[in-house]
Amino acid sequence: MRLCIVLSKVIGRRWEYASRLILMKKIMKTNRRQFLNRSLGVVGTVALAPMVSAIGPGFEQKLLEVNSLSPNELATDEEFWQFIRQAFTISPNLINLNNGGVSPQPKVVQDKVTHYQSVSNEGPAHYMWAVLGEEREPMRRKLAATAGCSADNIAILRNTTEALDQIIFGFPLEKGDEVVLCKYDYPNVINAWKQREMRDGIVLKWMDLPMPVENDDFIVKAYTDQFTLRTKLVNITQVINWTGQILPVKKIAQAAHSRNIEVMVDGAHAFAHLVFNIPDLDCDYFGTSLHKWLFAPFGTGLLYVKADKISKIWPLMAAPDPKSPDIRKFENIGTRSFAVELAISTAIDFYNMIGPARKEQRLRYLKNYWVDGIKSHPKVKLNISQKPQYSCGLGNFGIEGKKPEEIQSYLMTKYKILTTPIVWEKVSGIRVTPSVYTTIAELDLFIRAIREFAG
Repeated sequence: MRLCIVLSKVIGRRWEYASRLILMKKIMKTNRRQFLNRSLGVVGTVALAPMVSAIGPGFEQKLLEVNSLSPNELATDEEFWQFIRQAFTISPNLINLNNGGVSPQPKVVQDKVTHYQSVSNEGPAHYMWAVLGEEREPMRRKLAATAGCSADNIAILRNTTEALDQIIFGFPLEKGDEVVLCKYDYPNVINAWKQREMRDGIVLKWMDLPMPVENDDFIVKAYTDQFTLRTKLVNITQVINWTGQILPVKKIAQAAHSRNIEVMVDGAHAFAHLVFNIPDLDCDYFGTSLHKWLFAPFGTGLLYVKADKISKIWPLMAAPDPKSPDIRKFENIGTRSFAVELAISTAIDFYNMIGPARKEQRLRYLKNYWVDGIKSHPKVKLNISQKPQYSCGLGNFGIEGKKPEEIQSYLMTKYKILTTPIVWEKVSGIRVTPSVYTTIAELDLFIRAIREFAG
């Protein structure tokens, strides 16, 4: 009898211990799931799990470790960003500091394109149009959530040029109506407006800016000085591609709207680079390329149009009802690859896994790092502001007595460092755009090479 009581107590204690272990494992598992969902953005665990595991052993544990860090603190955690680097298939023999033109996609995005492409090829008329086509609307909603707007305001296109051309050629203008632009706007946008000028007799009003510029009131006045009673629309580049100069879009937009002038924003270098919601800019139209800072497949873009403006814009390519208030009328561009469009969803998952604020601060940190490494050289001239409200991850510099193409050639020939030579208006220099996979060791080599070349 006594033996039975002892055994009973022993078994009871073991059962209690085992139950506690099971409970602790459940709690740890739950906490891990909660952490992944809470701190890495609005990404379901089903979408996140393969992405985390694909980056490499130890990444999930690293995510848990950095949970308490602020975006500024995480920006300098090289171990975390080394994990992120492993998500890309970048060349080990090239230092790519030209991510502003087009960015590489993480492998998970590449794999998703391949998957959708394979499915499409099993019977395109059925699998691509009917089956995969049904997935475009959930993806549109996901993209709209990232942009901070309704899915009914988002058209999925191929790049910024195609998006903004919808507005440039579809906006109702009469002979003599005026459009205000900046001399530092993007060439494709400028050329489209010039074509509209030649074809329809509209008037283009040009404003100029020093580079860099660090005064909001000065910038806003430069635009408003061009406004007249004939001004119908103002074209604003949110992040100027030549230098990385950030403009106070909302302030310019508010000044324009107070005069009944509509606002179109070129956000090619802003979306998924800076943290913002499109409606917060107070613009009427917004276009961007998703293959830049979002790391989406090549040939993906976005057009945003305010709901009450959609019906007035004629689509660039004819739609059944050109006056329709449905944003999808701008997507009537014929057959294109649904594989690259649907993989935008995976790029959004990757973006949210890092965290928008974390990514922006890392890009800022990398820009500041290389700038601090070369700015003390007497022959180096910075073409960018160092104030956070006027620049982020994209920068530009020149070297006294050296042409931009000479600097670019030296970096590429001797060190296999890829950069972009810029000669536009009053800017002459090298554009430098690191990315989340760029290492400090690579920037150290870049700094050494610049100081070496400058003499």
